[in-house]
Amino acid sequence: MLYRDGLMLVIDKPAGIPVHAGPGGGPNLEQGFGQLRFGLPRPPALAHRLDRDTSGCLVLGRHPKALRRLGRLFAGGQVEKVYWAVVEGAPAQTEGRIETGLAKRTRRNGWLMEVDPDGQMAVTDYRVLGAVHGRAWLELRPRTGRTHQVRVHCAALGCPVAGDPAYGRPPPYPPPRTGKGEGGGKTAGEGLLLHARGVAVPLYPARPPVIVTAPVPAHMLAALAGLGYHDAPVMEWTT
Repeated sequence: MLYRDGLMLVIDKPAGIPVHAGPGGGPNLEQGFGQLRFGLPRPPALAHRLDRDTSGCLVLGRHPKALRRLGRLFAGGQVEKVYWAVVEGAPAQTEGRIETGLAKRTRRNGWLMEVDPDGQMAVTDYRVLGAVHGRAWLELRPRTGRTHQVRVHCAALGCPVAGDPAYGRPPPYPPPRTGKGEGGGKTAGEGLLLHARGVAVPLYPARPPVIVTAPVPAHMLAALAGLGYHDAPVMEWTT
């Protein structure tokens, strides 16, 4: 639990588990929401989504009225979201904006989101926080909320998220590198190196936004440490 008040919870979602049941069923986070009632008659519900293998800040509404308010904020682009990603390669520019259309494409083995000029507009701002040994650490701020937006936009930059089997270079990775100073080295079994680092939610009109930050997950620590994580700049908010 990262944050709790009368309207909203923010939890630190672990990587590797979906937020809700898919067509095939199986374990998911919603199964445990009954433990998060904290005295209310109903369990909280999802105000937005994170991919199964993405970790970090996940916002829940505690009752229907709160969910409606959060839904309006997310739909109106008023919730500021910050992601951290370790990507393969590095963008040509140290910061910029990605603007594309995105559309879902069904394939024999499932579906993917693709860049499509006729698709729904998607906008992501990015900046490079560190780069070494053929990898970069990006801060990404999606200004729209399309499915897989951050992952597709990283790939569109020519820098797919490390460990992304759908839009990047899939595992397995080579054996882990050892030795001090080998920053950015790959570690076997890293998984998807994408983390929902923080959210700023203007939940109460007369108050400053609620700002919540999720700690770096264990599976990303080594990669980020090699890219300068311990010298991370202060995260700024514009909401």
